[in-house]
Amino acid sequence: MTGAARNNSEQPRIVVTGVGAITNLGLDAASTWDAMVAGRSGISMITGAEFDEVPGEWPVRIAGQIHDFDPEQHFDVREARRLDRVTMLGIPAAVEAVSHSGIDFSREDPERCGVVIGSGIGGISTIEQGVHVLRQKGPTRLSPFTVPKLMVNSTAGHVSIRFGLHGPSSAHATACASSGHSIGEAVRMMQRGEADVMIAGGTEGAVTPICISAFTCMKALSSRNDAPERASRPFDKDRDGFVLSEGAACLLLETLEHARARGAEILAEIAGYAASSDGTHITAPDEQGRGAARSMTWALKDAGLTPTEIDYVNAHGTSTPLGDAAEVNAALAVFGDHARKSAGGRLVMSSTKSMHGHCLGASGSVEALACLGAIRHGVIPPTINLDEPDEGFDLEFAANTARDARVNVVMNNTFGFGGHNVTLIFRRYQG
Repeated sequence: MTGAARNNSEQPRIVVTGVGAITNLGLDAASTWDAMVAGRSGISMITGAEFDEVPGEWPVRIAGQIHDFDPEQHFDVREARRLDRVTMLGIPAAVEAVSHSGIDFSREDPERCGVVIGSGIGGISTIEQGVHVLRQKGPTRLSPFTVPKLMVNSTAGHVSIRFGLHGPSSAHATACASSGHSIGEAVRMMQRGEADVMIAGGTEGAVTPICISAFTCMKALSSRNDAPERASRPFDKDRDGFVLSEGAACLLLETLEHARARGAEILAEIAGYAASSDGTHITAPDEQGRGAARSMTWALKDAGLTPTEIDYVNAHGTSTPLGDAAEVNAALAVFGDHARKSAGGRLVMSSTKSMHGHCLGASGSVEALACLGAIRHGVIPPTINLDEPDEGFDLEFAANTARDARVNVVMNNTFGFGGHNVTLIFRRYQG
């Protein structure tokens, strides 16, 4: 079957038993979720000496920085010097997911436990600092830890080492789809019988001068500097680009059999996963959203579900003119009248990027937290700053305030530069 694994009742069912996060909305999963429900923005003015040292005026001066993160609460000074910020954020998210799940890896077979943690950019701070040292001091003065700090797979490696895990370990780097791919491919590994337990997610520490500058020059970022908290406005007619953010989130995944055997609390089941490619442009999405529609359709098939069984779509919803329009086109193509507000459709869509901004490769895992919260707490987080949907956006977007709802099945979309599309489906666990 092209694009998605064959739906097979004999495949092991995969469940989520733990979640961890560090975002600009909160330094753990619970506080991040509470901020989402409250509709609080984590976008602010950029601070940092590395930005002040750059000559010239910054056209974009806003981002989703995590201002109150203290590495010393998680690492000793020596260890912290050997880690890029992307890994400093990713490790605590993984540790929280493990703690939340209650699993004791000392009692597990390490060869049956693995890690897949992705990043779209990797250790960009280390690269920027390395270039500065190289030009100022010469080619023999770089830190010997430069390579292990900048590697995209650094976080996955460190998490495997920390918990002594010897099973599958990898890192996906598919731009903004990285953590969606990481979670989905961890599911596939488990379904193939390669592992019983996987830590999966994504991390990003890319609020740096080179990244802000590069995305600014692409005309991809919002320049609403006078009102940072209102800058990320997915699906609104006045949206002008995304807000670059940092953050990390991880899930603890288990086969249902393994979770039951140890008496774990099951947060939700991952019922479906699929990935596709636009195959049209390196940065712009297919205007009709055909690649996105393929991943959504294939994920439904993988889950054995019909479109009308989806209650909530957690949208990629970046707040870019082209991206939001393509995703709306895809949703209308896949869901038809079930999605059309004008037809009385009951499907609800929202984008939490309106609050935390765009965490690039960590987006899918941060938004997986929102999917789990919607199922467990019966609340759909809002799309804030949605004053007036763009013309033709005929969907129910849960605008500005959270919505109480019985949520059984959630679809989560993450799409990345390169035309990468990933769709995950989370379902309420019912035994």
